[in-house]
Amino acid sequence: MENVATPRKVTEAAPPSRERFRLVFALSVLFLAALWFGLCRELSGEWSVNEEYNFGWFVPFFALYVFWLRWQDRPKPISNFKSRILSLSTSAIAIVALLLLFPLRLFEIANPEWRLLAWTHALAVVTLTLLFLWSAGGKAWLRHFAFPVTFIFIAVPWPTALETPVIQGLMRVVARVAAETAMLLGTPAQVEGNLIRVTNGLVGVNEACSGIRSLQTSLMISLLFGEVKRFSVFRRLTLVVCAVVIALLANFLRAVFLVRIAATENLSEVGRWHDVAGYSIVAFVFVATLGVAYLLGRSQARDRTSEIRIQNPQSAIGNWQLAIPVSYIAIALCWLLFVEIGTAAWYRLHERDLVSGIHWNVQWPEQAPNFRKLKIDNEIRAVLRFDEGDAAGWTISSPVNATEPNIVPCSLYVFRWNPGKNSALLANLHRPDVCLPASGWKQVADDGVRNYPVTGVFELPFRHFEFQRAFENSAPQTAHAFYCLSEDRAVASSAPLPTSLPSMSGSRSEWTRAERIRTVLEGRRHLGQQVIQAIFISSYPFSGADAESQLRDLIREVVVLREPEK
Repeated sequence: MENVATPRKVTEAAPPSRERFRLVFALSVLFLAALWFGLCRELSGEWSVNEEYNFGWFVPFFALYVFWLRWQDRPKPISNFKSRILSLSTSAIAIVALLLLFPLRLFEIANPEWRLLAWTHALAVVTLTLLFLWSAGGKAWLRHFAFPVTFIFIAVPWPTALETPVIQGLMRVVARVAAETAMLLGTPAQVEGNLIRVTNGLVGVNEACSGIRSLQTSLMISLLFGEVKRFSVFRRLTLVVCAVVIALLANFLRAVFLVRIAATENLSEVGRWHDVAGYSIVAFVFVATLGVAYLLGRSQARDRTSEIRIQNPQSAIGNWQLAIPVSYIAIALCWLLFVEIGTAAWYRLHERDLVSGIHWNVQWPEQAPNFRKLKIDNEIRAVLRFDEGDAAGWTISSPVNATEPNIVPCSLYVFRWNPGKNSALLANLHRPDVCLPASGWKQVADDGVRNYPVTGVFELPFRHFEFQRAFENSAPQTAHAFYCLSEDRAVASSAPLPTSLPSMSGSRSEWTRAERIRTVLEGRRHLGQQVIQAIFISSYPFSGADAESQLRDLIREVVVLREPEK
């Protein structure tokens, strides 16, 4: 009776019920899945349009696999919030990271290729995940799961200020070494910047070297193998260094091979062997790095895995208690939902005055004299990030006088950007006043914007630029360039024109932070664009009126209506 009547002080909290545990676990998984899905969705735009980062599609699956391996031998969870100050500081960091997601999404929708946003988003997601694991299992879980959580950084595009010097530096080194090696093998070669001159022409090292892709792939493979083998820090660093060296060696061999092909056969063969050599590099790096990992693993202590597993009782998950209340997880989930709904509402609110624009296609005049398709350089593709692009050239006749015809080369470029993946400012980069001066042309006039009828249904506005270029001992050349930017969703005539809209009569985009911020404040996101650019070049007198007359005939011939995408 004494034992029954005497009250006892409860010193240990009762384990959570099975229903409550299932609710906590389900909400936790749902929150983390939503968090990481948003990050991968944002990074997937770069993975899709930039071939240098195509490998990023594999990184989330590798990270999930490594996390599952870590989960198999997780240590026993220990409560980490014994200090009130520690608890408050951790909560403050988590709240700041969650609140940061809203402005991040606003800016990402308008500027999806802004790499600073990608790094900030990844940092916020990784921080929230690590804090979540810390609250669930203490420092032991934080250390144990840190690698699979931070592995996503390998797939985040490098900042341009860092990526460009690395790529250019690698290209110069590969060009010099490849040229010297080709000379030793009996192939005359001379380095000209990032180009290698052989007897048949110039070979671009950007074609003979896969740039940052091989470097990033080697880092990903070496870090993955080091984690699977559970190497020590020293062995992991050794494996990373060896993988980078292997990737550089593979790029060097590839460059020498393509230079030899260009010298002994012709430049067209370089394009045929380019992709084969590229895939061979990936296979070589993978197999060689696997071999190095095997050699390093032979000397690794064999009892490490068994020691880790002893620390993990099978009942650990049964005693798992999350220090974060269930209500907090529910609030965080609601906040993620609000972020998506709020950002979508912001842009839809600013798009209420937009109407569907004219949709058109180009029907190439393949029967025109000297018609040929033009190759679009890979560097241009990487910069413009278009979804569809094509170019062609042919010749037209324009009378100089009554008896002498003027044969004028004509080039036509057409690019298409589908909605969503890129910035609305991106199409404004490929303009004659941007591209032609980089090729040695000097702009001498801007004749403004005029409408040119396509059919009896609609007209397309073209901006007319004039350029000149002079060579020694030859007549100067004149170029008339016409540029048209067509929006899938256009501003109604009665609505005010946003200042950030890349209009035909405005200046080109400078990609300043102020311009990027202005697109967000005005709710300007990418809803689909097309660019058509025509260039006429003549060594004879060729007036602006004659060029506009040629363009008028050309537009009637090649531009056709198409059905809008649903």
